[in-house]
Amino acid sequence: MRLIVIGGGIAGLYSAYYTQKKTAAAGQTIHLTILESDSRWGGKIATDRVTFDDGQFIIEGGPDTFLATKPYAAALCKELGIGERLHGTNPHQKNTYVLHRSRLLPLPDGLAMMIPTNIRAILETRLVSWFGKARMGLDFLLPPRPLNPNHSGAGGDESLGAFVSRRLGRAAYENLIEPLMSGIYAGDGDQLSLASTFPYLRDLELKYGSLARGALEMRKKSPSTPGSRSAFLTPTTGLAEIVEKLVERLTSNGADLRLNTPVSQISNIDSSYFVELETGSTLEADSVILATPAYVSASLLGSLDPSLAADLQSIPYTSTATVTLAYRQSDLVRPLDGYGYVIPRREGRRALACTWTSTKFPHRAPDGYALIRVFVGRAGQENDIPWDEHGLFELAKEELLLTIGISAAPLLHRTFMWDKAMPQYNIGHPEILKRIDDALEKYPGLALAGNGYRGIGIPDCIHSGKLAVEKILSHVTARNEAVSSLAGEIASPHRPGVLPGKNGSQ
Repeated sequence: MRLIVIGGGIAGLYSAYYTQKKTAAAGQTIHLTILESDSRWGGKIATDRVTFDDGQFIIEGGPDTFLATKPYAAALCKELGIGERLHGTNPHQKNTYVLHRSRLLPLPDGLAMMIPTNIRAILETRLVSWFGKARMGLDFLLPPRPLNPNHSGAGGDESLGAFVSRRLGRAAYENLIEPLMSGIYAGDGDQLSLASTFPYLRDLELKYGSLARGALEMRKKSPSTPGSRSAFLTPTTGLAEIVEKLVERLTSNGADLRLNTPVSQISNIDSSYFVELETGSTLEADSVILATPAYVSASLLGSLDPSLAADLQSIPYTSTATVTLAYRQSDLVRPLDGYGYVIPRREGRRALACTWTSTKFPHRAPDGYALIRVFVGRAGQENDIPWDEHGLFELAKEELLLTIGISAAPLLHRTFMWDKAMPQYNIGHPEILKRIDDALEKYPGLALAGNGYRGIGIPDCIHSGKLAVEKILSHVTARNEAVSSLAGEIASPHRPGVLPGKNGSQ
């Protein structure tokens, strides 16, 4: 089999790795090529390791951790031999804050699956008014909305903002849920599809009649174990360790890895795919996995299937950036006593959130130093952002001065800009995916992977790569069985109407 994987982010690299693993186990031969338009591997995983004094700053430009409750990333790390190098978040300073009227207020305890379950903590929080708290309490009394495929969009879907506002009230949504959601999707909750982002919330409503009641019941069924591992994990010297190990395995097993190799289009003739490079040359393959953003995949498939390309193009993306700054602890006005803070959309700030990296992961900064990361960019606010390195640096310094009073010049800083990086699973996303899946049925040797479809985190991307490979290998197995069956029929001397040695005995 000749397989070409286009895209060298975590989804593409894992697709290639998993293909090698499965074909080797089956004793199959594969010619595997991975094409990446950039000059490095890893996609949005970008780790900068900076030696400073007697220590090292570990700076992540994209994601800084992965969710352990989705097993795919942790299992991969174990396979790659770096399972023992995984660190959890700091268990001793777990505070998370919300910017509320320009002040940092602690996020109340007891948020299970983003749903408030600690009544006392909600009563004590200053993030929601007493009227807002009373409105939240109605969640225990309001009946679930019946299933109605004609309500609020095709399939009965509704926006995350509309759903949470309906159950808990608008104040709870704007002050508690929206900033947490934005930290995940960088999106507009009044546009995001509930079915594509947090479908379990609707399940809780239908099963238990109340979000809080449902979250409490789910917590009882899966009690936390004292000393259990953190929900978020990262390798010692950054997420790039995963990328480096994957590239090492792929190379040692004979894969053809090509950086700086942009693709212009993909065509299909009979059972072969032709991948045209921007250099003018063409590669032929039996199968292709596109592990690129949906809009990139759309441009590559435009001539092959315009309808499929149009659906891929219809998935919107928003641009984001991260700015990491390092300071001496003595430069801080207040202690960084938690993981950081999130900023609700209604605050009108240009920043989205701020992670106190050296508290969240103490091993990422030398003793005596603080490492802080500012997130910028969310859907609907792109025009308010200066999309250049200097402008983003000044924006980050302004945010830190306004919110935590840091006026000192940073010892170092790193800025990463991600153009059209975050897919937006807006209302209608499930229907788009259904049309894409239906279109791909016509192309059994073609598969998609990445964060544009059914999950944006690292574990989701890894899982998408696994599913893409399984589709491809299923097609190859079926094709090989058909060829073997046909060869057997041709070779059989007992086929009706065929005499040995004559008319097709070969």
